[in-house]
Amino acid sequence: MLTKDLETSDRQYQIHSLHHPVDLADSLIFESGSGIYVRDIQGREYMDGLSGLWNVNVGHGRAELAEVAASQMKTLAYFSGYAGSTTIPSIRLAERLIGLAPEMGAVFFCSGGAEANEAAFKTARYYWKVRGKAGKIKVISRIHGYHGVTLQAMSATGIAGYWKMFEPRVPGFLHIPTCYPYRFDAAEAGVTAGEAAARELEEAILREGPDTVAAFIGEPIHGAGGVIYPTDDYWQRVREICTRHDVLLIADEIITGFGRTGRWFGLEHWKVTPDILSFAKGVSSGYLPLGGIMVHQKIKDAIESAEPANRWMHGYTNSGHPACCAVALRNIEIIEREGLAENSAKMGDILLAALKDAFGDHPNAGDIRGGKGLIAAVEFVEDRATRKNFPAEKNFGARLRMEMQHLGLVTRTRPAAGVHPAPGDEVLFAPPLVINEEQVHRMVSVAKESVEAVLRR
Repeated sequence: MLTKDLETSDRQYQIHSLHHPVDLADSLIFESGSGIYVRDIQGREYMDGLSGLWNVNVGHGRAELAEVAASQMKTLAYFSGYAGSTTIPSIRLAERLIGLAPEMGAVFFCSGGAEANEAAFKTARYYWKVRGKAGKIKVISRIHGYHGVTLQAMSATGIAGYWKMFEPRVPGFLHIPTCYPYRFDAAEAGVTAGEAAARELEEAILREGPDTVAAFIGEPIHGAGGVIYPTDDYWQRVREICTRHDVLLIADEIITGFGRTGRWFGLEHWKVTPDILSFAKGVSSGYLPLGGIMVHQKIKDAIESAEPANRWMHGYTNSGHPACCAVALRNIEIIEREGLAENSAKMGDILLAALKDAFGDHPNAGDIRGGKGLIAAVEFVEDRATRKNFPAEKNFGARLRMEMQHLGLVTRTRPAAGVHPAPGDEVLFAPPLVINEEQVHRMVSVAKESVEAVLRR
């Protein structure tokens, strides 16, 4: 089919994620990929600066994963994972995941991140009902947090643009400020951004009443909300507050899991154990859809202590899908065999150093974030001294994205969200974990050249 035919069919027959026809005018149709590169139907090659959508951790073109999927499909493509039946790959994968996160007790599988967080929220409510605390139903999340866009997950997501045309949101979700060091102005001398943000959590719990709050959810490092790194004193304080007030801690590891931060899971950096851990994306590197939650043993025990009439009535058709689980098992094996978490840590240090070298003295680079694996960002502002953002009409972020694309780098930018203290225009980096040093420097070089081109115009 000719390129124009494909473009016409795309516009006519598909509704895309975050759909508006204005975004289809210059859309790319991708055809193949290898390593950190993808190619469109016209044969143009691009560096993949965001691992597809934060998920292609082992890189593109892994025939080994296709072969595993085909082999499993030939043997048993599908069978229900509802109570009373299961398959070998789902058993083996659950076993493997608990080996990677031994502080957790059991695994539930679904098809992706939003489904995983839906399961996490329902499980938190279920747990407290079993424990005789049925009033604990509220979920606290953070401004700039992203947890999916199904109705309940969207209600937890702390980015208002996702709500506007779908409100009212699900009741019982509330948002607090996150730990955002660059945009933090201390009201008290000596108070860190982490201390202040943790205090916001405790004050929200006390304001709502601990007997009404089921859980707090947060990404170890914000992903879609701007790759915002917390201060190192933040997560330990959050864990202590949740424990003190009998609130479950849900770690949204959907982006930060499976080597992305140089560890298997992001919270390992701060030696924090969650009560529920949501995962997706990197578990299968996007080769087949898979997600899920891992729960602490106390939650598994609560689920299994309930009367049959009060069973955990939750599930999905594709929970424990054998082909997806088989691919995830091999994907984890590849990450381990090739030392990709270690490579992520090493290349992440190189990426941060390269970004600082390229933008450290740049008058429009307000903040450079990174240092824990291959997840980094640069936040651009009009005035570095005041942190004043570019006016929205300048479309700095969108123009930067198109310029990088023109030069062969596909990644995400986020537009400025208004005046201080809202985020500026950000460019985000999360390339496949197979990237090498030369490719890291090339990626940063393209970003720098693109920034200068946009500013000149």
